[in-house]
This record gives sequence, C-alpha cells and structure tokens, in this order.
Amino acid sequence: MHIRDLRTSLLIALFTATIAAAQETRPLVLVVGTGGTIGSAGDYWTGNTTRVPIAELVRTAGLDSIATVESEQFLNVGSSAIGPARWLELSRHLTDLFRTHPEARGIVVTHGTDTMEETAYFLDLTIGGDRPVVVTGSMRPSNMVGADGPANLTNAVRVAVDTAARGRGTMVLMDDRLFSARDVTKTNSTRVETFQAPERGPLAIVDPEGSFYRTRSAARSAAQFDITDVKELPRVDVVYSYAGADSVVIDALVAAGAKGLVIAGVGRGGMTSSQSAAVRKASAKGVVVITSTRTGSGRVPVGTTGNTIGSGDLNPQKARVLLALALTRTNDPVQIRKIFTDNQ
Repeated sequence: MHIRDLRTSLLIALFTATIAAAQETRPLVLVVGTGGTIGSAGDYWTGNTTRVPIAELVRTAGLDSIATVESEQFLNVGSSAIGPARWLELSRHLTDLFRTHPEARGIVVTHGTDTMEETAYFLDLTIGGDRPVVVTGSMRPSNMVGADGPANLTNAVRVAVDTAARGRGTMVLMDDRLFSARDVTKTNSTRVETFQAPERGPLAIVDPEGSFYRTRSAARSAAQFDITDVKELPRVDVVYSYAGADSVVIDALVAAGAKGLVIAGVGRGGMTSSQSAAVRKASAKGVVVITSTRTGSGRVPVGTTGNTIGSGDLNPQKARVLLALALTRTNDPVQIRKIFTDNQ
C-alpha cells in the first residue's frame, strides 16, 4: 500500500471513529410521525398535497448537533382522522417504545394541529414514567416560504433531551413556546402563534439558547389512567349551546348510546331551558353530563352537587377526553366529580 493510500485509510478510520463516538455521547430521542401539515408539501389549503415521510423531516431539520434521532412513521394522516381508537393505539405504542428503549431521553410526536390538543391530553393522562413526550406540528406545509415545521421539530427535540423536562408529562411545542398538554388550545385557524394556554400561559420559552421554564417540574411518574384492558373508549359527545337551542341533539345522542355529554355552554356553562330539561332526563338515565364554556377561556366550577359537573378551566374538547377516560373507571357521578376536581 502506498503511503498516500495508508494516510487516506487512517483518516477515514479516524473520521468514522469520531462520528461513532459523537453518536454515542449524544442522547437518544425517538420521533414518531403521525402526519398533519408538518408532514405535507404542496398547495395545502386546496387539498393538492403530497405526504412527506417523517425520516425526510428529521433529515432536513438537521438535528445531529442535539441528539441521535430514530424516527418511525406510525401514521400519515390529517389530525381529523385521529380519534379515540387511534389515541389508544398511539398511547400503547409510545409506552412500548419507552419500555424497549430505556436509553431514550424522550419521545417527540409530530401531529396535525386541528386535534393536537386532544391527542396530547389523552397521552398525558395515560402514559407513565418521568420521560417527556413532546407533541409538535406546523401551521405551514414543509415547502412553503416561512415553514414553521423545522423550527418546531428542532425545539421539540431540544425539550426532549432537557433534564428539566422530566416529570412534566406530555407537552406541546409550537412557535418557540412549550405548553402543558392539559392547558393548551388552538386559538386561530391559520396563524403560527395559534397555540396558547389562555388561563395559565406557557411552561417555557424554547430557543437555540435553551429552555426557560416558568415553574419547576411536578415530578410525575405514574399514568393517571391505566388503559391496558380498555378496548374502546365510552361514547362521549360535545353539545354546543346557543340562543334558542332545543333538546333534539341531546335526546338523539342519548338514544345513540352516549355515556357522557359535555355541554359547551354560554358564559359559565349556561344552557337553554330546553337543554336543561334534556340534561335532567339524560342524568336520570345514567348519562354523566359535564358543563364547560364555549367562550374560549374561564372556569366553570366543578361544584359539589347537582345534575351536572363543571369542567373547571378545561375547554369542552379537553373535558370530553377526561370524561371518556373517567368512564372507563366508573360511572358514579360522585367519583367522576372527584376526578375533575383532582384535575384542576
């Protein structure tokens, strides 16, 4: 072998060893793709789009300086296609990933934004351990000018490797802000700053300089609900209240087999007299009724008695998630009221 060839071989071996050593020292983060705008390209608002694989999103985001990333495409659908059945599948899958990857620092889930807050809250209530799950997405397709997906994915991975994120459960990272899954909601149909926590604000601001938390970790470890033997979630529907609303929708949902109802009420959970009468009949049949508010923020007191249970500051869609899980444990209104009280 010529001296030049030997030198080249040694340089290649050294470079390979350096890369391998760097990969060993970087923390491992698992990225699970489910689809949504972050995984799309093309004219998104007219429906003329193509799907972008999660592996491609990870590659183009350039995450090597932050973590060793392993990705998988669990789903590749819009978030409107992700509901209770998919929640059960995804929660169990993430729990299995944590079990089979004890070295992983955390998991990032990419998700469409329309129902992101509901999926995130379900995961928060059903995944144990102190390692974080960070749900992220984007408001703009991956090939659009000003696409927010790469920054959101990068910051989500930053959170996943941060030891200060441990014990905080499932969180949502959007637009440089990190939110509790319980508190966050989508407030605008198109703006990148759409995700907010109206009553409590973000947990942290996340940027290239680090993660700046408002509060200390609550150091949670156990899942609040065990879904091991849950084959499907009980039917829970949301009913909107408005001036002149009658009892037809409530009566129809009870007849269709709803086990629980959430009223998106006016003001502090108010409803029309016709709806109130229908709620009393539903309660007498064993249907559990939660009152929330359609206003976008504010509290509806949980209360101590009565036909309905207030949601606190959970919005209607979050109250639906909590009620569905509560009904897997009990249909006793007293116990369900306590569950809502404990989640304030």
